[in-house]
Amino acid sequence: MIKYKLICNNCSNSFDSWFNSSKEFEKIKKLNMLECHFCQSSSVKKSLMSPNLANTSKKENYLEDRKFIKVKNKLKDYQKFIKKNFQYVGDNFAYEARSVHYSNKKNKKGIYGNASLKEVNELKDEGIETTVIPWIKENEN
Repeated sequence: MIKYKLICNNCSNSFDSWFNSSKEFEKIKKLNMLECHFCQSSSVKKSLMSPNLANTSKKENYLEDRKFIKVKNKLKDYQKFIKKNFQYVGDNFAYEARSVHYSNKKNKKGIYGNASLKEVNELKDEGIETTVIPWIKENEN
């Protein structure tokens, strides 16, 4: 498939259209089957189009992909460690963090869970140490 930007000689409007090949475009043009979407004139011509360069440097993209995968794998390792050594408290993280912090008896096992940015900032303002890390769902590649 090839995409051309077309210009109407009659109304000067431009529009894009897809064709199976450049030969197909020429064949349809020759048969006067090309028509302006705006004024229905058959006086339509191709315009210059800039090429679509999605991957200009495959090597550069490859290196970025490798860095991304390396970071993602490191995050997964952290997640395994956290799941093994910390207690999951779900959406009650802010409440549980305060309970641990203000309790006389300290919980030997740390906690992890979900909190909004506002809750995290409030905890930090209270002197409760928290850390935010990106969490990768297990079903994500």
